[in-house]
Amino acid sequence: MKKDKLYLFTFLSLVLIVYICGYFSMNYLVDLSTEQFLKIQIESSKREAKEMANLVSYQAQQINNPKVIIDNVQKSIEKTDMQTGFICMFDHTGKEVCHPNPEKIGRMAGPDESYISKTNNEIDPKDFYSYLKNKTEGGGIRNFNDPKRESEIIYLYPVKNTEWIIASHANLKNINEQVNNLKFYFILVYIATGTLIILLSFFMIRLFGSRYERKLEAKNEDLFNEVVSLSKLNYELTNYKSKLESDSTLKTQENEVSTTGKKRILTHLKSEIVTLEIEQIAYIYMENTITYVKDINGKTSTSNSSLEELFSELDSTIFFRANRQFILSIKAITKILKYGNNQLKIEVEPKSAIDIIISKNKAAEFKGWLNR
Repeated sequence: MKKDKLYLFTFLSLVLIVYICGYFSMNYLVDLSTEQFLKIQIESSKREAKEMANLVSYQAQQINNPKVIIDNVQKSIEKTDMQTGFICMFDHTGKEVCHPNPEKIGRMAGPDESYISKTNNEIDPKDFYSYLKNKTEGGGIRNFNDPKRESEIIYLYPVKNTEWIIASHANLKNINEQVNNLKFYFILVYIATGTLIILLSFFMIRLFGSRYERKLEAKNEDLFNEVVSLSKLNYELTNYKSKLESDSTLKTQENEVSTTGKKRILTHLKSEIVTLEIEQIAYIYMENTITYVKDINGKTSTSNSSLEELFSELDSTIFFRANRQFILSIKAITKILKYGNNQLKIEVEPKSAIDIIISKNKAAEFKGWLNR
């Protein structure tokens, strides 16, 4: 149940992050792409207007009849594509003299009503985009009187040695439709890509998460087995102590030790020689080449004998050689803990300032010693 909640929150977090970040990224890319599209449209319109103005100027130099020139221009632009932009020509009064739609010839088209420009006569794609989105003035573009107008002049180029002006129009309605289509495809790609990213990310999280969970479960199982093993060892320790205390055969062995082996050892406490009963020894250890003997009351004395010599004289059912530094009495052991890689750590009473560690090679011998 906890895993399901974790995966649910992970999925919701991915959805939130991907779509919030993607939303701002998409808007930026839409604006950037639209501005590039409008820039191309503006440059194309300017180039077309200049070429037409140069062509009309050349005809004006060759032909002295304005009507013939106007007819030639009208024939060249009549019924041309008006989807995104088109060329028209008007005189200095603002009267249309040539237009792709013949019905609009003679109409007045004053620049104060239909001309998008900045003070330097150069329209900026950002300003044009701002007008398309908001229908408001921006960056030097004036506020239009007729928001329903389908086309606006975006560039004017006078024809040399004539009273005519070539005007480049932008079909705002169609441009807006193309911009909206561009936004729609961006949104579509954004939703599809975001969904794919979320699903793939969630799948990878589940894939790696499940592998990690399996490893974690295996470690938990190993840890559980180790805890069971340690519990068993501590249980065997308790049983072994009880057995030593209650087993009558052990008393017989102790009596035999009293006649055939040592009942006590000689130790030194400062300048005093002290005899210590074997039953009173908690553990014996070596530090800085000195052999120390700790009794069950916590008193520490020293011995002139080495650990090997002392261990050879002790009862192996009661004492165990834990490592090169320690000999332990079963009476002193209080707890057995796992330590490192298959090693054991022994806690004793009285407490030892030095950690008592049984290596993994000796751990099996120690377990066998407890399980006698």
